[in-house]
Amino acid sequence: VTGASSGIGHATAVALARAGCPVVLGARRLDRLEATAQEIRDAGGEAAAVALDLTDNASIDAFAIEAEARLGPVEILVSNAGVVLPEATLSVDPAAFSEQLQLNLLGAHRLVRALGPAMVERQRGDIVFITSDVIRMPRPNMASYMASKHALEGLARGMQMELEGTGVRVGIVRPGPSLTEQGSGWEPGVIDEVLGIWTAWGLMRHSGLLQAGDVAAAVLAVVSAPRGVHLTLVEVEPEAPTGEAR
Repeated sequence: VTGASSGIGHATAVALARAGCPVVLGARRLDRLEATAQEIRDAGGEAAAVALDLTDNASIDAFAIEAEARLGPVEILVSNAGVVLPEATLSVDPAAFSEQLQLNLLGAHRLVRALGPAMVERQRGDIVFITSDVIRMPRPNMASYMASKHALEGLARGMQMELEGTGVRVGIVRPGPSLTEQGSGWEPGVIDEVLGIWTAWGLMRHSGLLQAGDVAAAVLAVVSAPRGVHLTLVEVEPEAPTGEAR
């Protein structure tokens, strides 16, 4: 599970461990990974924390090797790590744009490329990409995030076709607005400005937000589907609080 130090990644790692899966947790914040791994072990599960920086190709390659060395062949890969910054297309710095594409897209591909072929050789496995509902509901002021998530889902769709009949399933989990650490570093004034723009475009229908565990449950459903069943896309949206539905 990438991006496992917080939010959806943390919740997904815990959910998989509770389901009986040994879990390798990957992220840059190794101290938080170790805490989650210990949480899983204390609950009777098996977990290993391995540093992973998806903007560093050497780190990605080392993670893939270490993951299999620690807990054996990888049966499930959850590509979750990502960053979202409030940047408009004409104002975002090109270097920052490129770095976010590396994290959200190119690093994800490199890791899949490292671990996927062995799954195909064994004729079993699940690869799950966490994308976003920006795919069907574009949001302004999210230039690099929008571009990377569209590309990531395109990559996943192509892989579904390429891997059909191999025993390796590729699933997409597409969350809506979520209460995680993503966006927690935005300045309050920026948050208010961006939310105002989204509201003007009709993108904030209600105040409901997904919890990280809600998305983790969707990931678990995808990888737990019986063989012969392929959940290609699961969209997860927050339910409107009572009285807010239109």
